[in-house]
Amino acid sequence: MTPLSVPVSSSSFALCILFILLVPFAGAGLALLNTGLGRSRSAAHAMLASLCVVAVAGVVYCVCGYSWQGFAGRPAHVFAISGRPWNWLAAEPFFLRGIDWNGSVAALTIVLQLLSVGLAALIPLGAGADRWRLGASCASTVLLAGWTYPLFAHWVWGGGWLAQLGVNYGLGHGFVDAGGASCIQVVGGLTALSIAWILGPRRGKYSPEGMPAAIPGHNAVLVLFACVLMLVGWLGLNSAGAMLFAGVEPGRTVLIAVNTILAAASATLATAAVTRARFGKPDASLCANGWVCGLVSSSAACAFIQPAAAIIVGFVAGILVVFSVELLELRLGVDDPGGSVSVHGLGGIWGLLAAGIVARVSGPTGSGDVGQFEAQLVGIATLVGFVLPLTYALNWALNRVSPQRVSVEGERQGMDLYELGAGAYPDFVSHNDDLLQR
Repeated sequence: MTPLSVPVSSSSFALCILFILLVPFAGAGLALLNTGLGRSRSAAHAMLASLCVVAVAGVVYCVCGYSWQGFAGRPAHVFAISGRPWNWLAAEPFFLRGIDWNGSVAALTIVLQLLSVGLAALIPLGAGADRWRLGASCASTVLLAGWTYPLFAHWVWGGGWLAQLGVNYGLGHGFVDAGGASCIQVVGGLTALSIAWILGPRRGKYSPEGMPAAIPGHNAVLVLFACVLMLVGWLGLNSAGAMLFAGVEPGRTVLIAVNTILAAASATLATAAVTRARFGKPDASLCANGWVCGLVSSSAACAFIQPAAAIIVGFVAGILVVFSVELLELRLGVDDPGGSVSVHGLGGIWGLLAAGIVARVSGPTGSGDVGQFEAQLVGIATLVGFVLPLTYALNWALNRVSPQRVSVEGERQGMDLYELGAGAYPDFVSHNDDLLQR
């Protein structure tokens, strides 16, 4: 019997369940954030798409995603390189068979993963807002939940080769990610980048000369309320993840909560200061993105840093998100209405780097903190050099089979009326930007 099949104590079980039940607030917040930053005539579509991709992700993960992810110590496909084991894929049965539903770590982890894979699937919706068909977003989620997410999650959380970098190659404690900065945030952010590339920018976003036009979100109140919901969800996500994947004792969740709050707070203040200095006034949507980016950056090392370090991590994240959004939009021509690439992709990568710079990891076996930064770099290189091409190729192939972007008429009319037959605000007239079209 492996440790993962041993029931945990009743107090730890209750605390972990409580934290897991907070995670849906992060999903609700992200759905509202994506909706508020999009156009009013696509608001109902954005919310329905959020619900659908979460549902698809959960079912697909149950059918086959868990089979590829597995858990440390469970059956897996392993081959040797220079006499060292290279664990690359789990070998579990489909439909969650073989799990002891007795309050074990494995059972608790599956509950958390069903929510986490849904959260990862929500991230690309922000990049594809106002132009990504409902059916196409669900099909893309099948690829994410059925292969991309569980494959990388196995490498990090399932006893895979990234987790073994410490034992096999002397790189710190292996790749460390307590709260899902890599598996959830960066995988979702890189998928968002792929979707933005494949779909192309919204009509009217760029002039014939290539200059971007401002298309502000339609509801700042939704966006800022979403930030509060996401804080609650992140407190649960970081705490439950640290307990289940990093072996953190329950008492340390107090430090995790403090670090999560401080990272978000300092990131927001940094974003407000930068936007005020550059534009004359703070930008509400960018400040909201800064808040979420601070949450994202806290995830990897939330259990292994001190509060002062959490403030620094969040502060840097808040600065990075402003310049990243501008770089993607102005220089690279990436139309990302929800800021998903900058917030989740770049924010997650910065959090992973910070784990190798300021974290003092305890718990996982390895060679101590020596080489931890190198282990984090290996994980980041794998994300950028393997996961990004993989998710782009899968979605490119899907787009060849069935175009993911809505027709020109659908985008002009609005996703609500075109795909759902009714708008989110029937008593109000949605703004129309036909005059911007050339």
